[in-house]
Amino acid sequence: MRDEITMTVDRGRFPDAVTPWGRESWRTSALGWIGEQLDAHGLRASDGLQVRLRPWSVLVRVPVEGREAVWFKANPRSSAFEGPLTAALARWVPGHVLTPLAVDGPRGWSLLPDGGEPFRQVLAREAVGPGAWEDLLRRYATLQRALTPRARDLERLGVPTARTRDLPAVFDRLLASNTALGPDARARLAAVRPRLVDWCAELAALGVEDTLDHADLHDGQLFRPEPGRFTFFDWGDAAVSHPFCSLRVTAERARDHYGTGVLTRLRDAYLEPWTGTGRTPAELRRAASLAWRLSSLGRAAAWGRMFPAPDHRAPGAQESVECLQELLNEPAI
Repeated sequence: MRDEITMTVDRGRFPDAVTPWGRESWRTSALGWIGEQLDAHGLRASDGLQVRLRPWSVLVRVPVEGREAVWFKANPRSSAFEGPLTAALARWVPGHVLTPLAVDGPRGWSLLPDGGEPFRQVLAREAVGPGAWEDLLRRYATLQRALTPRARDLERLGVPTARTRDLPAVFDRLLASNTALGPDARARLAAVRPRLVDWCAELAALGVEDTLDHADLHDGQLFRPEPGRFTFFDWGDAAVSHPFCSLRVTAERARDHYGTGVLTRLRDAYLEPWTGTGRTPAELRRAASLAWRLSSLGRAAAWGRMFPAPDHRAPGAQESVECLQELLNEPAI
């Protein structure tokens, strides 16, 4: 890349977050790597980098001469699997995800093409009915089913494991390590453990195999380059777990737009690709209800990986506590 470049830096609500971008040697290496990868593709960066710094990633929009921009992402160690995972998904489920221009797995770096307009921007610009959300959930469930035989391969890529049978142990670990929990909340969560063991056993017995759970699939984590087409991205919170755990975040975001009446139809749309697997519709709906509640463990675990000592002062502390406490709530479906 050019020796002299201009850039803007966005720190969002984390003005004091410490990221590797603040180290000149790291920044020089990253910019050099970006330039090398662009050269390998016959591309040349233009001026005006846009840098987005968060405690969980460094994201840089890199303008490119004669075409759309590309994106550099640097993950911390806890989510360094994202680049290799994205590259593998591009091979295994092409058309559903971005295809990286380059990945450096050991350093947690990836260079990605522009994916088009995020679904969130589409929603802000035009009227979109619930049918679009049903469509994206069907497509996402189809991706998950296709990846079911790849569960071991996903784990070998470093994707964290939160398998259905292991969720009680995940719960125990989260409860023990989360120092941001108050004593009353801790006692209420501890009291629910016997029921949690039963929920996990029932969910596992229903026989839907563990596969890839995005764990945070909302309208800002997917592109809609054109009506009826969706591209899923941002896999840094992903885990190998029960697939139905993915439904909750997407459905709750849609509920914010259309009200609670949309939840049943979104659940049914998501479950359509899972029919024909030997489970009755009633069994699939029961599995979705159990996974809705248990999904909070996967999201709490993602916060815990990012911020392993979540006391009350640490970033992510409140989010982790809130995720765990969601176990106490009845499922909305």
